[in-house]
Amino acid sequence: MGNRRWDRYGPSTYRPTPIQFYRPITEDPYHSNFIPYHPIPYQQAVAEENDADDSESSSSVSFISNIPNDMLVKILSYLPVASAVRASVVCKRWHEAVRSFSLQGSTEDPSPSQKPWYFMFTCGNKLITGFAYDASYRKWYGLEFPCIEKGMWSFSSSNGLVCLMDIENGYRIFLCNPITKDWRAFTQPPGTTSPDYCAMALAVDRKTKNYNLAVVKCSQVHVDLYEWDLSIHLYQPDTGSWFSPYSEVLVGSRGGEECVICDGVLYYLISTAGVLGAVEPRHAVVWYDLSNPNRRPKERLVDTMVQVPCALTCARLMNLREKLVMVGGIGKVDRPGVVKGIGIWELCKKEWKEVARMPHKLFQGFGEFDELFASNGSGDLIYIQSYGSPALLIFDVSQKIWKWASKSPLNKKFPLQIFSGFCFEPRLEIGV
Repeated sequence: MGNRRWDRYGPSTYRPTPIQFYRPITEDPYHSNFIPYHPIPYQQAVAEENDADDSESSSSVSFISNIPNDMLVKILSYLPVASAVRASVVCKRWHEAVRSFSLQGSTEDPSPSQKPWYFMFTCGNKLITGFAYDASYRKWYGLEFPCIEKGMWSFSSSNGLVCLMDIENGYRIFLCNPITKDWRAFTQPPGTTSPDYCAMALAVDRKTKNYNLAVVKCSQVHVDLYEWDLSIHLYQPDTGSWFSPYSEVLVGSRGGEECVICDGVLYYLISTAGVLGAVEPRHAVVWYDLSNPNRRPKERLVDTMVQVPCALTCARLMNLREKLVMVGGIGKVDRPGVVKGIGIWELCKKEWKEVARMPHKLFQGFGEFDELFASNGSGDLIYIQSYGSPALLIFDVSQKIWKWASKSPLNKKFPLQIFSGFCFEPRLEIGV
């Protein structure tokens, strides 16, 4: 990608990219000794399908050809995303049908709910290489993510769309659908152009397809270590502009780089600065109601503070079916920077309720585990991975089940190689 500037180009047009075919070696893909999928060439897969099609009667072919366009669109909209993308390369008519419901969507939202995919990537010398994991079929797909260039990026996803923020190059912000490859760039939010901390959150309404985009900036006030200027900036899709409904000076606490929108409320993770009686820095969550952003809230953000249940490292906030969930590493008493376990909590009426803790035998599967790990979740799934390893662990919140993902195609090539990732729901009908 080099020095190309994405903001110089207009929104991309849809080009159906065949998802790579994978063939399981075992008959039972959910067996505990599941062998990773081995790729087969796309042309070979098409040839095998064509041989099977030759055995079908001509009357069946005629029946499919005579299906009205609106019915064909309806049928294809029920397919899993990976299958719909493969169907789009069958013929021109099917391509137009898939393109039709991917552009127009449906107010009835007929497509079945898709489990979130996890996009794992690593930075090379020139570009970012990544694969998307489908937990439903335990498959990895090669995926070229639009807009991502080499550097440090922050991500937020919701109902098929992913928002990306370029931390190293002026905090540029993009919105994209990683399946259709459609994307757009945003103007810069107001406020300082080089904050000490910057967080971003995206929320897409599943029925109306409208979205909320929030950016929280936090900068140190002069040289005072205990005062931090915090400001909230919201994007208005109707006008294509930003406005800043709230700002506050935090005393004894500082902002961070983690926030999420859940059920119309913006939650933001802050850290105490080790003053005002605090023995050591601790995390807390503050919240801001987005239902009426033009109205000044009656209380300050610090008055909404909810302390985390224990000292955490690498704490992450996520929206699981409009419930606020937090994942964090629990540090050792004598060495807080070293994680001894990972816990999951849900916020219930301003109190944190523990949902689960990672079993020790699974925790050991990550190998040497320091304070750096990534976690992200959507729907009923939470993905957890170490920054130093491509191993990926999944927790199903509804079934309370821990499960390893199949082996990632990414390999660790040198000791300091870093892996990261985030999850998103694959959807064709959501546009930008």
